[in-house]
Amino acid sequence: MSVVALAPYSFPAKDVRANFALPLMYFGWDEHMMFCAPLAVPLDLETRFDALIAQVLPRLYGEHPDFARIDWKKVQWFQGSRLFTPRLDATLAEMGFKHKSVLRFRTPGLEGIRGSCG
Repeated sequence: MSVVALAPYSFPAKDVRANFALPLMYFGWDEHMMFCAPLAVPLDLETRFDALIAQVLPRLYGEHPDFARIDWKKVQWFQGSRLFTPRLDATLAEMGFKHKSVLRFRTPGLEGIRGSCG
């Protein structure tokens, strides 16, 4: 949906990297509507991907009844809308993530609570 301004306006963006102690990352677990939108999380981009899986994602999504059933070897990862294969020993920065990047994941076989989205 396009927006038409009634008059010219100019203002500095408030969501630039300089305004945050840590870069923001957006995380989304596809087909799991218990989380209706991506989660915005301040996160050091020097975090390795294996640490993200072991430490960060459980804090964000661990309360979901299916989280413990995730087979991490089968997860499909998306950087924004692009499917990619992460390197577990690489940092988020090394894989091209930056302030306000989106990381989504899909868990084949776990589509919503007890298959409600499958």
